[in-house]
Amino acid sequence: MSERTQRFLPYGRQEIDEDDIAAVAEVLRGDWLTTGPAVDAFEAALAARTQAKAAVVCASATAGLHLAMMALGLGPGDRAIVPAITFLATANAARYVGAEVIFADVDPDTALLTPATLEAALARAEGKAKVVLPVHFGGRTVDLAGLAALAGRHGLAVVEDAAHAIGTTYGPGNQARSSIGDCRYSRMAVFSFHAVKTIAMGEGGAVTTNDPLLKERLTRFRSHGIRREPAAFENRDLGFDADGRPNPWYHEMAEPGFHYRATDIQCALGLSQLKKLDRFAERRRWLVERYRQLLAPLSPIVRLAPAPMDCQPAWHLCSVLIDFAAAGRTRAQVMAGLRERGIGSQVHYIPVHLQPYYRRRCGDLSLPGAESYYARCLSLPLFPGMADGDVERVVAALAAAIGHR
Repeated sequence: MSERTQRFLPYGRQEIDEDDIAAVAEVLRGDWLTTGPAVDAFEAALAARTQAKAAVVCASATAGLHLAMMALGLGPGDRAIVPAITFLATANAARYVGAEVIFADVDPDTALLTPATLEAALARAEGKAKVVLPVHFGGRTVDLAGLAALAGRHGLAVVEDAAHAIGTTYGPGNQARSSIGDCRYSRMAVFSFHAVKTIAMGEGGAVTTNDPLLKERLTRFRSHGIRREPAAFENRDLGFDADGRPNPWYHEMAEPGFHYRATDIQCALGLSQLKKLDRFAERRRWLVERYRQLLAPLSPIVRLAPAPMDCQPAWHLCSVLIDFAAAGRTRAQVMAGLRERGIGSQVHYIPVHLQPYYRRRCGDLSLPGAESYYARCLSLPLFPGMADGDVERVVAALAAAIGHR
């Protein structure tokens, strides 16, 4: 089969089986399309899987990050520290509540926030930083223990952006590994279930936490800020009948929230996908290790960051580092060469501090780690449905695209 007749390999895609379709169809035939039992079942299953005390499902990880900032009470005058290599939503969540963003540099090979780059960002925060949002980039974890210790000394809450890391386990030093999302080192962790993530709901997200007050605030802000608990009613005349019983229709809004609910349709799919998480994660690990083996001959022009020692990633991305100048090709030329051979690729991400909105707010920052990573990164296809031979096909196409003999 020629390169032009082989199936196109995108950089990522969902893996949907007949049991996923059956789970969604069962909801469609039932009584609840939203705010029903599938939502409760998915939250319970996710909490059990991550070993967190609570999980709150929502419309997207972006919604989850926004809810987390609201739940912490972040607002104008506060600062949030965000790594420069991430999706826009991590920084935007702080702006949604009126807080300012302090961008931190990252390791130039892994794109991860480090204790050293957090310390440098804190020096620019003028003592106003209230939260740090480390990103587990591509499925690899930050040094959570080190960041949490530093954050604790400075009075910062830690909210993990775990959009890439469902199924990843972490254990610093000789400690046993535990699930990302157990919030052992953080106040909350936020997940994404977008179509290209390790498990898919189409769109969807969730926040895990061990704090019952945060769980209550997340749940309330997810649905317009509405409270239905009689003990919380402020207007006793409207909330209760003459006999002292609460009126069954009554609810109150003490402060506004948003419509960030997920549907039973989404949660049925999410619950079905969650049962396959181990299989999906293992397949992704196998594919990344195969890439590591086959890319070795392309070094030093193309390489992967060293394998992590303190975590077992459920890889979301296979992001390679390419010396485009040494290859004599621009990144656009390499991506075009891959596409001509039926291979999709993507760039994750443009450093957020270079976006026009944030340049106007933050000025021209020099974050050399983030800029070095961005200059070299390219995400190659990675999803469980790839065939064993697809990695060989991608690497061969990449070798041709960079002119490697």
